[in-house]
Amino acid sequence: MTYIAHESRRQRVSSLLTVAAAGLALLLATRSAKAQVTSDAEVVSTPAPQHFSVCYGHGCRDIAQIGLSPAEWQGVRDRLTPPAANAAMERQRISAAVALLESFVGAYTGTGRDIGGTFPGTGRPGQMDCIDEATNTTTYLNMMAAENLLRWHTVEDHAIRGFFIFGWPHASAVIRDTQSGQRYAVDSWFHRNGVAPEIVPLKTWRSGWRPEG
Repeated sequence: MTYIAHESRRQRVSSLLTVAAAGLALLLATRSAKAQVTSDAEVVSTPAPQHFSVCYGHGCRDIAQIGLSPAEWQGVRDRLTPPAANAAMERQRISAAVALLESFVGAYTGTGRDIGGTFPGTGRPGQMDCIDEATNTTTYLNMMAAENLLRWHTVEDHAIRGFFIFGWPHASAVIRDTQSGQRYAVDSWFHRNGVAPEIVPLKTWRSGWRPEG
């Protein structure tokens, strides 16, 4: 059973519930799911597939609490099982699993309309910036780790580069190879929603790396 709970920090609760009720009717008409709106949507400190939070709206202005159906989470598990034979293979599988989670979440939050980058989508409904992306990807990675789906990597705090002096500030989720100790950026900001994120050595990413094209 799937549910989603929304809240905008800049809206009054009464207005939110009115809008959410209309959205709920549409959701129930298009998906065999159950939606529940709460008036105190907050970050879930211990995310699990049945209950976790995501943020969007630039700088995590808006928060949604979501629960995946067993079938949806099984799709994520299928991307990561059986365990990868090595760390490089696992990174490829992590990328695919994050993309799948983005597609599920995007359908419930409206972030399925997100396009790569921040400025090209300014003002676009469902658009996310790098803080939203890094926060959500870290949540997805922590859920994978909690389910013992990662054999070769651990999840670390997100990283930031830029600070205006050397370019615009930019954030990314981070994983660490438990064998080599090398850290990798898992950056979903470059591409539209549901596209596999880039996973590159953190040192390379910090130098200002971006995908070609």
